[in-house]
Amino acid sequence: MFGNPFSRAPDPSEVDYEALAEAVRGGATAVVDVREPHEFAAGHIPGSTNLPLSRFDARSLPNDQPVVLICQAGGRSRKALDQTHAAGRNDVRHYAGGMSQWRANGGPVKV
Repeated sequence: MFGNPFSRAPDPSEVDYEALAEAVRGGATAVVDVREPHEFAAGHIPGSTNLPLSRFDARSLPNDQPVVLICQAGGRSRKALDQTHAAGRNDVRHYAGGMSQWRANGGPVKV
């Protein structure tokens, strides 16, 4: 009657694989990888930029197009997202599955 009490509503600050893959293919989003440089060098989404969480500054994010943050498994990108919200940027989202899920879904990776 009231639905599944254990299901959670979608988080509007998260983007799913299909939406991110389409945005990457169409050049419709700036992907910012918040992993450390050695992780980024080992494989990243083509066209993404590296801004490690250890040096993250929300003011460094692009302002000219939507931004999606990514890390390895979603924890660091969520922390970076929280920092962007604290800085007043509410137009940024993150890919909670991270590079692990991106790779598992067959997303392109540049080394």
